Amino acid sequence: MTMDGPRLVKGLVVGTLLWPLLLTSAVWASVDGHQPVWSAAVYVAGSRICHQKPERSFSAAGVQWPVCGRCSGLYLAAPIGAIAASIVLGRRRSPGALRLVLAAAAVPTAITLGLEWSSLAEVTNTARFISAWPLGAATAWAVVIAAAGRSRAIGYTGTA
Repeated sequence: MTMDGPRLVKGLVVGTLLWPLLLTSAVWASVDGHQPVWSAAVYVAGSRICHQKPERSFSAAGVQWPVCGRCSGLYLAAPIGAIAASIVLGRRRSPGALRLVLAAAAVPTAITLGLEWSSLAEVTNTARFISAWPLGAATAWAVVIAAAGRSRAIGYTGTA
C-alpha cells in the first residue's frame, strides 16, 4: 500500500511532532530510576541515529537525553519546517532555491563541527543545539516538499 501525497505529508508532519515529544517523554518517564519498556525503546532508537555521548548530551533531573545536543536541535526544529512547508505546498519554487536554503541552513552546524574538529574552540551543547535548528527546520521543509511531489528536483520545467 502506498500513501498519496497529502496523507504522506500529514504523516511526516505528525512524525516531526511526535519524535521530539517521545524524546522528552522518555527522559521524564525515567526520572524515578525505573525506565518503562517504551522509554527504553526510545533510547535504543536514539542509539541508532546518535552517538549519545554523555558530555555532548543534555540531562534533565539527572537523566541523559536519548540524543545529543545537536540531534536535539535538529529534531526540535523539524516541526517548524514541516508545518511551514505543509502550509505553502501550492507555491512554486525552483529546486535550485531549495538546495540553496539547505546549504545555507547547514552553515551554522558546519561551523560548529569545524571548530570542534580543528580544536580551535570548545563548542558547548547549547551552541550545538542552537546551530542545528536551521538545518533541522530546512531538512524537514525539504522532505515535506519532496513528499508532496512539489520539488520537481529531477526534470524541473519551471511550470506547475
